[in-house]
Amino acid sequence: MLDLESLKKELNPQQYLAVTTTDGPILIIAGAGSGKTRVITFRIAHMLDKGIPQSQILALTFTNKAAREMESRVKELTGKKLPLLTVSTFHAFGVRILRQEISALGWRENFTIYDETDKIALIKESGRELKLSPDALDCYKISILFSDIKTGRKDWKVDTDMYKELYESYQEGLKLYNAVDFDDLIVLPIKIFREFPEILQKYRDRFKYLMVDEFQDTSHQQYEMMHLLADKNVAVVGDDDQSIYSWRGADFENIINFEKDFEGVKEIRLEQNYRSTETILEAANGVISHNTNRKDKKLWSKKTAGNKPIEIFMPQNETDEANFIAESIQGICAEEKIKYDDFGVLMRANTQSRPIEEAFLEANIPYTMSGGTSFFERKEIKDIISYLRVIANHDDDINLLRILNTPRRGIGRSTLQVLNDKANAEKKSLWDTIKSLQGQEAPEEFTLSAEDIPSASPKSALSEKTKGALAEFTSLIESNSSMLGGKGLAKKVRALVEEINYWDFLILENPKSEKAARFKYLNVESLINSIEQWENNPDNFGKTSLYDYLNRITLLSRDDMDDEEGKGKVNLMTIHASKGLEFPVVFIAGAEEGLIPHARAIEEDEKNVEEERRLFYVAITRARDKLYISSCAKRKKMQATVDCEPSRFLDEIPPRLVEYHEPQQAVDNQKAIDILENMKKMFAARDGE
Repeated sequence: MLDLESLKKELNPQQYLAVTTTDGPILIIAGAGSGKTRVITFRIAHMLDKGIPQSQILALTFTNKAAREMESRVKELTGKKLPLLTVSTFHAFGVRILRQEISALGWRENFTIYDETDKIALIKESGRELKLSPDALDCYKISILFSDIKTGRKDWKVDTDMYKELYESYQEGLKLYNAVDFDDLIVLPIKIFREFPEILQKYRDRFKYLMVDEFQDTSHQQYEMMHLLADKNVAVVGDDDQSIYSWRGADFENIINFEKDFEGVKEIRLEQNYRSTETILEAANGVISHNTNRKDKKLWSKKTAGNKPIEIFMPQNETDEANFIAESIQGICAEEKIKYDDFGVLMRANTQSRPIEEAFLEANIPYTMSGGTSFFERKEIKDIISYLRVIANHDDDINLLRILNTPRRGIGRSTLQVLNDKANAEKKSLWDTIKSLQGQEAPEEFTLSAEDIPSASPKSALSEKTKGALAEFTSLIESNSSMLGGKGLAKKVRALVEEINYWDFLILENPKSEKAARFKYLNVESLINSIEQWENNPDNFGKTSLYDYLNRITLLSRDDMDDEEGKGKVNLMTIHASKGLEFPVVFIAGAEEGLIPHARAIEEDEKNVEEERRLFYVAITRARDKLYISSCAKRKKMQATVDCEPSRFLDEIPPRLVEYHEPQQAVDNQKAIDILENMKKMFAARDGE
């Protein structure tokens, strides 16, 4: 039981007010770290204790994880199973309505929900019905347009009117196949509620108490669904300062709309933060106060113990930045005995991860990447490294299989299967098997299917074309043996990438998005740049052969890193992925103009810069005890090095909270080598004495 006296002991005055106010429209402004989830779960438990039937309560949130956590905490608080309590995501609730009511719109109740693949297939089919050229359809872009039109994010305009007929055909196709797409899970319940008032009334009578979590992330459509459902007892919980998802339809102004649309709204502000030190909160308040059109609030904390200044570092480049982060983590772990998983390293963009990952690997720091794919796990990077591994070791079957037909050489699956079978039977490597077959007539058992050689009969010897492709491959590998020794590895890798026409391969793999191909190729370029930086590092003492490089990668492979003595892994992630999380120590990397705020936001308008400021605010408020921010003087973009400016947001942190560290002057590589040579001569002279 949660009697009022026990609630008063468990909650601060504002939380208590939010929990015990159950009637009427309520707007709960919950600042970062203010115990939002605690308030929501205690509020539901209190409503149940008051005698409100569980079937009358509907709580809506955004992720299945949040819904599960909320439901389990309410059950734990009440000690009841609560089978009739509805805690759900918006989309899951939409499915629930459609399963019962979609027949009103002419669908059958056993409808199918189309994913993105199904959706694009239907767009293509609709295009064929209209006799449109498949080559003229960028189905990915059209899919986004249809979503924007359906959800009201965009209207038909002169440049999109050409797709109107296709959109109508697509919609007809959905109904014909008794299917709905993801957007329909919100759009169609709204349509039902508008067109059939008796159905809407049934749900309003059922759910008399409505709660919405993360209200600042609701879209126009989700707001409308909530608005139609809610009678008068509706509580929304959110923070306009943490609205960072406008690109997927979220509109923080729904908080303002709520106050307009519901009469007599009671506003309760949760401003006491239980997460961060006073210094970190003052910094966050200082930054976010520069935004206009926001609820005025000021986070505060009783947590003053261990109050440390925010440290801002100005490294020369991204390599120095990454080394600073890795060395700092090692130092803090050693001095303060905290675990690796107590660290959060936050980036604005995935493109920042490569040097940081390399520094972690070099320092043997285990890490986990979320909010994007690890640099070394990206397909294009694995492809190039597989080439290097096979050049160094022809008998590496795993990597050879990866690249034998990448880029495509006309070597089909059946050929690979036969090569595998022959290699296994003769206990040879794939490389030796391929070499033994070159210049020979294939033995009787070595046959290819018509799938591999369109002109061949189902049973035929290895064709000249296939033998030629295999010979071309082995010749390519052997001709790059100069990588095994000497200098200029990066230059040789770049030449290899050009020789295999990897750019053309990426274009073929991404026919509808040259931008995606370009991004992948830039990743390859980033890999080559990192090899070049490693080669030029005087600490290598000239050991820069391909074997040296591959040994380095193998030893540093993140997959081989164990959870060292239960210390966990450093959390490397995008700022967007960090929302809702917290860490004792946080590093924000790349606080530069063009990264945060992002170049696109700067080019567009101040409204987008304000969202970038909210994103920076979210990053700051992930830190509990210590915050480090880095801003590079220079950063590599493609093959050029560009000068960087510190982010404007750094100037918005009150100066008294900050400790700046100026960059160390970079030492010229040749100068460093000369110094080392002199040191060697000095030690040699001493040894000779």
